[in-house]
Amino acid sequence: MRFRSAFPLLVLLLAACGAPPAPLPRAEPLLVAGYLTEWSVYGRDFRVKDLAAERLTHLTYAFGRVTGGRCATGDAWAAHQRPVAAVDSVDGVADTAADTLRGSFGQLRKLKTRHPRLRVLWSFGGWTGSAGFTEAARDPAAFAESCRALLADPRWAGLFDGIDIDWEYPNACGMTCDDSGPAALTGILAALRSALGPGALISAAVPGDVGRLRSADYASAARHADWLGAMTYDYFGAAGSGKETGVPHSPLTPYPGIPRQTAATSATVDELLRAGVPAGKLLIGVGFYGRGWTGTARGLEDYRVLAARCPPTGTLGGTAYASCGDQWWSYDTPETVAAKVAYARDRGLGGLFAWELSGDSDDGALLRALSG
Repeated sequence: MRFRSAFPLLVLLLAACGAPPAPLPRAEPLLVAGYLTEWSVYGRDFRVKDLAAERLTHLTYAFGRVTGGRCATGDAWAAHQRPVAAVDSVDGVADTAADTLRGSFGQLRKLKTRHPRLRVLWSFGGWTGSAGFTEAARDPAAFAESCRALLADPRWAGLFDGIDIDWEYPNACGMTCDDSGPAALTGILAALRSALGPGALISAAVPGDVGRLRSADYASAARHADWLGAMTYDYFGAAGSGKETGVPHSPLTPYPGIPRQTAATSATVDELLRAGVPAGKLLIGVGFYGRGWTGTARGLEDYRVLAARCPPTGTLGGTAYASCGDQWWSYDTPETVAAKVAYARDRGLGGLFAWELSGDSDDGALLRALSG
């Protein structure tokens, strides 16, 4: 109680000294979002019916494509054509030849009927699908209109509550490089807001890397979005993240010996807040997977596998690591996820999101911690 009563005075004193006030700790519930990948129905055999939707406020379906500067479907067979058997269906009823909407979209419609408060977004882009945004940025209005028309397709009209833009990366390099300029993402999000209207949800995934964050005007982009989701994972061990081995891929905070002081969730958050992104519009990401090494060979594995095969032996920078035989892994656990939730609340952030939901254990341990 003493801390709560003194905090507003501290804010006033900082403002009087010319320092930007720190965000107030968040009192209202955090937004809890999770990505469902289009390809998870194949090798992973993870389906819409496997989602613990009651623990999510928002679900993001990834990915649609950006083709010719326009929104387009991704894998049509998985998305809306593939018949779903009764045993794999949300309501236990199999798809038939007469059903005009099958696949994951049909199951998402059933899921929303069962969980009417769940909001569903369709994400476009991703690491391998971002090249088309450069062309989209040349005519944002046409891009946005194509997205509006796609969401209104009679086969799934009303299913999606909005759009997520996963551009990796505006005015920077990911799998491909873009030089559209710092305002390109703002132009796309502003056009989407105009085309979809004020009631639609619009979000954007943004880099965790501080250098890439400085290549675009994310504060201006945030004005047209409901939230920005910072990809605060893969700081190390992934393509384009550096050649360092044996370091955690998603630390919450820097630690002694970290190869780059800015390669941590807290540094990403500091950079975005310093740039002017409102804390309440910022989400941090949690990877439901680990990255590891055997000698210098890199690997990636789901949390569900690592928790049983290579359980954690310690923590570093607010994330867990595990040594088992000649392997070294880093990944988040329910305990470290809970600490990230507490951090998000303390910083006044809007919430957290999971990439991606199929990596969780069968008992949903990470999602339970994320929604705690």
